[in-house]
Amino acid sequence: MTDKQAVIDALNRLPEVASLEEITEELHIMASIRRGRTDIASERSKSHEEVEQIVDSWATAWTSR
Repeated sequence: MTDKQAVIDALNRLPEVASLEEITEELHIMASIRRGRTDIASERSKSHEEVEQIVDSWATAWTSR
């Protein structure tokens, strides 16, 4: 599905009285999800376990001061 078709489908799912803010938010969420999926497919993301290890290392560094 093209980006244009995805936007059209999203607009059709929104209520007729949707504000420009609501439409903008919906499109922002869609774009963020697509970027995330692209990052995952390109292996530019970290697993949950990797993030936990990073955060744990930060917490250890902060508490050892």
